[in-house]
Amino acid sequence: MKRITFSIGLIVLAALFTIINAQTPDEMKKWMDYMTPSDVHKMMAASDGEWNMEIQMWMDPNAPAQSMKASCVNKMILGGRYQESINTGSFNGMPFEGRSLTGWDNARKIFVSTWIDNMGTGIMYMEGPWNDATKTMELKGKMTDPMTGQVKDVRQTMKMVDDNTQVMEQYDTKDGKEYKSMVIKFTRKM
Repeated sequence: MKRITFSIGLIVLAALFTIINAQTPDEMKKWMDYMTPSDVHKMMAASDGEWNMEIQMWMDPNAPAQSMKASCVNKMILGGRYQESINTGSFNGMPFEGRSLTGWDNARKIFVSTWIDNMGTGIMYMEGPWNDATKTMELKGKMTDPMTGQVKDVRQTMKMVDDNTQVMEQYDTKDGKEYKSMVIKFTRKM
């Protein structure tokens, strides 16, 4: 535990050192632009609140869909820089809990997202652009396949249908081929 605390302290000190050593006005402006929540962050904040989730999952491209209901609470954290989503429900009679953390990287102009849940021990990481024409976040990343122990590709889209409806589609890979593995319809609780 002392090592973790020490390591985190070193990271914080390194970040502060970088800010302090940004000597030119241009360097300071770039750092301020990087750390200041943007219009994209404000757009993300519009999804704060409580949501119902209707979930369909396919464990195999040829298998029938499994359905479940869940709920989530979204909340912007760290001064409006990231959105935390806490998900709860039940899957095959077992309690389900998952968390995501999503942010917009001002410097790279992409979304970054992580996912963890109590149905595994790995962390899924994805990143990708915003498509303003379709109002869709388009993420690609990696996750562990528990059947093989290997890392595999995953793709996800999150479409903002309207202020009270969102649809997430996730695509998995099996035998090198992509297939739709999950669809979640989010409806804002009123």
